[in-house]
Amino acid sequence: MSNPDTPPCDDPTGSDAVPCSESARRWTLVAAVVGSGMAFVDGTIVNVALPAIQRAMNATTADAQWVMESYALLVSALLLVGGVLGDHYGRRRVFVIGAVVFTLASLGCAASANVAWLIGMRALQGAGAALLIPGSLALLSSAYPKERRGAAIGTWSAFSGITAAIGPVLGGFLVEHASWHWAFLVNLPLGILLVVVCFWRVPESKGMNSGHIDIAGAVLATIGLAGVVYAFIEAPLQGWFSAGVMISVIVGIVGLVAFVIVEMRIAAPMLPLGLFRDRDFAGANVLTLLLYASLGGSMFFVPLNLIQVQGYGATAAGASLLPFIAIMFLLSRWTGRLVDVVGARLPLIVGPTIAAAGFALYALPGVGGSYWTTFFPAACVLGLGMSITIAPLTTTVMNALDPALAGTASGVNNAVSRVAGLLAIAVFGIVLTQGFDAALQTGLKDVPADVAQSVMAQKAKLAGMQLTNEAARQAVDAAFVAGFRRVMVLSAGLAVLSAVAAGLMIRPVKKT
Repeated sequence: MSNPDTPPCDDPTGSDAVPCSESARRWTLVAAVVGSGMAFVDGTIVNVALPAIQRAMNATTADAQWVMESYALLVSALLLVGGVLGDHYGRRRVFVIGAVVFTLASLGCAASANVAWLIGMRALQGAGAALLIPGSLALLSSAYPKERRGAAIGTWSAFSGITAAIGPVLGGFLVEHASWHWAFLVNLPLGILLVVVCFWRVPESKGMNSGHIDIAGAVLATIGLAGVVYAFIEAPLQGWFSAGVMISVIVGIVGLVAFVIVEMRIAAPMLPLGLFRDRDFAGANVLTLLLYASLGGSMFFVPLNLIQVQGYGATAAGASLLPFIAIMFLLSRWTGRLVDVVGARLPLIVGPTIAAAGFALYALPGVGGSYWTTFFPAACVLGLGMSITIAPLTTTVMNALDPALAGTASGVNNAVSRVAGLLAIAVFGIVLTQGFDAALQTGLKDVPADVAQSVMAQKAKLAGMQLTNEAARQAVDAAFVAGFRRVMVLSAGLAVLSAVAAGLMIRPVKKT
């Protein structure tokens, strides 16, 4: 007789799927949804809260970028380690540790008195999320057999969409009616609930035991990415040839090159480059890199546009993405099964192409106008494109490799998506700033010289400037929209390229 304290499908072997009760599978799905939802939603909540944070802390746009990038940097660099840690030491155990770290860091974010502390706590949040994200899908893969995994992942995507829908609206409401601190405090009850559910009903499982944890790779990835991101964020302010930016570029490039060399030579790399010999896995990750660069980079600036330029409240800005999320919720379970019927290639071509049209629609609105004729159509089309893409993409990644590498496969793909967003926010910031600067110079020609001088002194805040002159305000708003349009056109182009990558690399029929 089995130990009554052991969940009914505990298994350390990393087999395809162990015999599980349906109850255990359902609770595993709940834990996966809550855990990944906390990590995913945190970005959207913080996006909505950023204008309030920027105003309260008198922060520049670069500071606001770092609030996002410090989180994304640690997630990107440590996701691969998080996946491998779960495979080695127990997916539930590492998942719970991630939940505890993320929850405590959220409390630290809420208690921040200055932007430097907030950036540090966001980095700690990122470390916790790096354990949560790959663990959620790895737990699902260990609990569900391969023939049911697509539907399970589709359900995970759908219910994660519910948390994604509630998060920005609730966060916006709290920011607007209480303070931005509460945007982080909402994670506390979710984190406590997640830990209780994991210890109560989630089964433990392990994957392939392949050696030591790749600490050197994690350190080099962090240094390399941090150097590159610092250069992109600070270059518009300091100049590309300033000492700090040049040093960071060199450190970043050397770090990333050293990372690749280390991964090629050590016995147990956190990024096994041999995994990319699988055509489906490689194609799915190329698509992820391009599409999530467009999504992560562009969506960082949407709340800034809505709140600082269009005059939306934080709640309305959060609610503006509800059509995007609602469409994903309604279609995700169906698209999760679509890959089992028609294979992955077709939805992975069609979905990003539709998403590209959504990004293009975001480039059309100017300043003002009804939401229903400006941003609503864009959100709907983008939601349709992403809903067709996400579940087949995730299923392709998880089915491409041996189930014993489920944590590693999930970690690699999620790391690619996070690296894409990390770099895109920094690069898109340069694109938007260049468009903003060019349009602002033209817009300020008819503004009194002293007012124009005041505007230029605050230029680093972009649309977050505090202005009383109406003509100057209009010039700044129009300049931000000009830069925003460049970002959205670039996003549309990257989405089209991701569809091309799927057509060239994903196999035309599903693997058996």
